Amino acid sequence: MKKTMLVLTLALMGQASAATLTVWSHFTDAAEVTWLKTQAAAYTKASGNPVNIVSVSLDQIPDKLIQSAPKGQGPDLVVTLPQDRLGQLAASGVIEPMDKYLTTRTDLDKTALSAMTYNGKLFGLPMFAESVAVVYNKKLLPGGVPNTWDAFIKAAQANTGNGKFGFLVDLTNAYANYGLFSAYGSYVFKNTGGTLNPKDVGLANAGADKAVALMNDLRYKDNLVPEGVTADVAKSAFTDGRLAMVVTGPWDMGDIKKAGISYGIANLPTPPGATGKWSPFVGVHGVMMNAYSKNKVAASVFAKSLVSSAAQTSFNKAGGRIPVSLSARVQLKADPVVVGFGRAISAGTPMPNIPQMGSVWGPWGNAVAQSVQRPNPNYTSILDSALKEINSNIK
Repeated sequence: MKKTMLVLTLALMGQASAATLTVWSHFTDAAEVTWLKTQAAAYTKASGNPVNIVSVSLDQIPDKLIQSAPKGQGPDLVVTLPQDRLGQLAASGVIEPMDKYLTTRTDLDKTALSAMTYNGKLFGLPMFAESVAVVYNKKLLPGGVPNTWDAFIKAAQANTGNGKFGFLVDLTNAYANYGLFSAYGSYVFKNTGGTLNPKDVGLANAGADKAVALMNDLRYKDNLVPEGVTADVAKSAFTDGRLAMVVTGPWDMGDIKKAGISYGIANLPTPPGATGKWSPFVGVHGVMMNAYSKNKVAASVFAKSLVSSAAQTSFNKAGGRIPVSLSARVQLKADPVVVGFGRAISAGTPMPNIPQMGSVWGPWGNAVAQSVQRPNPNYTSILDSALKEINSNIK
């Protein structure tokens, strides 16, 4: 049966069967580089198509692709790119819509698929993702993160004092706190059927007011997050064993494990009066295809193999990335990092993938920071000013 399927696959590849695929990759971790070479070797053995892997730094890939692709140069595939440059590349016409190559989507996290969608079309096959979640110290919080806001605040306050903290997050960081905005019905750009509208910015609506007011309460009413707390300060307190709960992402888990902290990972409970659940920003990396590639069918076969359940499972074991394959997460269910952050990713909201997002970060970040600098400022005025600046920048 396997032999029959291989023959059918190669037949579908047609004239591309003798193609040499060029793949640009930004991977620098030795284990991840080895993983990609192993995947390429397996593909070559099955198809007869050699794969040439070229190392290109992540920050250079988008511009180099825009410049080289229309000239018939560049790669057949990029492994991988984050969704924040996807809109620019799609609008430039240098990446290929992947809908027709993906026969089934049921195993891929819907949040990840949404992140790779631009103007209703899928422009990348999602491979791994990241988001923030609440990482907690099991010794200080043996019952885990409470599932109601009131109980969460009480548990945090019970662990605060005498040099210890119950809950910390960088309140000035818009990215880390987006889950609260989303819970209250705030949004960056209105999403309608996979199309983001840059003329409909929801960061100054009533929900946004509630989100920053709650953040202000965490500092000045609940007395949980002192002024001056940054992500590094919070991580240091957690790895020292002086912090019960911290909002952070997979990037800090290496240090937390090294510190020997017995940890768990959970979602933040639904904030009071919210219309939805906490939904953090999600960043997704995917495999993208050069729209000018002459080997699209062959490249699509390799691309799909890279995002398969087996490939994502082995990729996680190589470098610890959080898979977006649902069955891969089941295979890795003994890993609390995969389970915890996988849950947060599934509950999350993709960071906008259109170029106009670049006009948002500065004004929005400044507004968030201003909202937590003193007790009960005029949130509406702060956010309205930010919205005016954002809209001016986008125009």
